[in-house]
Order: sequence, then structure tokens, then C-alpha cells
Amino acid sequence: MKPIHQTHSSLPLSPEPAVHASSHISNSFAGEWTSIGPNNQIIESRIGDYTYTMDDVTINYAEVGKFTSIASHVCINPVDHPMDRVTQHHMTYRRAAFGFAETNDEEIFNWRRGNRVTIGHDVWIGHGAIVMKGVHIGTGAVIGSGAIVTKDVAPYTVVVGVPAKPIKQRFPQEIIDALFKIAWWDWSRELLEERFHELNDITGFIKKYG
Repeated sequence: MKPIHQTHSSLPLSPEPAVHASSHISNSFAGEWTSIGPNNQIIESRIGDYTYTMDDVTINYAEVGKFTSIASHVCINPVDHPMDRVTQHHMTYRRAAFGFAETNDEEIFNWRRGNRVTIGHDVWIGHGAIVMKGVHIGTGAVIGSGAIVTKDVAPYTVVVGVPAKPIKQRFPQEIIDALFKIAWWDWSRELLEERFHELNDITGFIKKYG
């Protein structure tokens, strides 16, 4: 993985991460063929190969797998405020900016870092969805638009609503098991190019490679 820097994203994509110049990136990394859209805010996160984000996406303290599709206005791991203090205002931990101390309160930032979100491969996160701290989303899952995900999501499961609840699996369990056995998301670029034309036929794909 490579550090993400603000650049002018352009098509076609390439092994070098494409990051829109309007996005703000801090201590984060991305794999090959990735694309970061306009006005993203990404903090201390890792993004797998071929994953893309649309506009106005926020990702904090997260591990995102390969081939994941993140729609506009998604928020992954919105940061918490300390509710057990006299005030929840960030002056108590971003205290240097307000002139209350020479250093910030690193305890709060370490607390946030300890509640990372993990997202598997080939996940689709719909418009405006929110994934709360500490949640794990399994490979192949679908998060419906506007959903608020407060609990782990099983692989290849579709969840919707507030709070998000499962409504179905994308495939029967035997197909899910076969896809994990194949693990196509770990194929090399050469294999993907060779077998690309087979990706639209789930039945033939499982029969041939499962």
C-alpha cells in the first residue's frame, strides 16, 4: 500500500492511487487502482486495491478491503465525544487550539483509534450510510442507503434501516462458501484480466472455479 496524497484524480485509473485534490487525507494508505472522490476526509485508515469512494465521504480509523464501493456522503466510524466529562466540547481534548494547554489530550485520540471499523472485500455501502465505531462488515455485504450500522454484518448479507437489520443474503450459503474458497479478490492483475469476462456469470464462475 502507498501513502495517500492529494492529487488531481484522472481517468483512466492506474496502479497509483487517484485522489481528488479537494480531499483531506491524514496518515492513510491505499492500494492499487483505488480512487478517492471529491471532498473526502480520511484519517488513519487503510484502503484496499480497487476500492473507490464517491464525494463527501468520511473515513476515520478504518480498514477497508479490496473492490469495495463507497457511495456519496457515507460516514465510516464517526468519532465519539467524551460524554462522561463536565462538557462534551472538544476544547477539553483539542485544548492547545483553545489556549488551555500546550498539548492536546492524547487519551481521547487513542480511545478513538482503539475502536476501528473493519470492512471486507467487495462490500457496497449505499448513499448516506453511517457505520458506527467498532463494527465489522463482512465480505460481499451490502449496506443500504441511509442505514446506520451499529452491529457486525455477516458476509454477503444485505442490511437496511435505522438501526440496520439484515433482510436477505445475496446468495445461498453454498455459493457464499464457494466464493470464499475461490477468493477471487486475491487474484493477481494478470488473472483478473484473463478471467474478467467470466465475472458476470455467477453460476458458470462457481462451476468452473469452485
